Amino acid sequence: QVQLVESGGGLVQPGGSLKLSCAASGRFFSINTMGWYRQAPGKQRELVAAITSLGRTNYADSVKGRFTISREYAKNMVYLQMNSVKPEDTAVYYCNADLAPSLGSSYLDYWGQGTQVTVSS
Repeated sequence: QVQLVESGGGLVQPGGSLKLSCAASGRFFSINTMGWYRQAPGKQRELVAAITSLGRTNYADSVKGRFTISREYAKNMVYLQMNSVKPEDTAVYYCNADLAPSLGSSYLDYWGQGTQVTVSS
């Protein structure tokens, strides 16, 4: 059973920093892209940042220059360093992995349970 488990969410003041972590566990063959999405109340889930197996990154325009995504490939982990946070960054943040459960299988989307990030003074 593949699991993605996020940690690191919480309450942070505007202008502050927070680091989210996500670990993929269980039995699987390989992971392609890992990323972070977020969903604010009343809004659709949106891509925040993603990083491929080759280290290529992609960011939403709203977080460019403030957030940094990184991976520890050997540990199957992905991180999101959030700096200069704003109230509009408040959302539930979800970890996502494009993952092949076994050799020869298709890559499928897996999701974590989400972690709340609240930016408020």
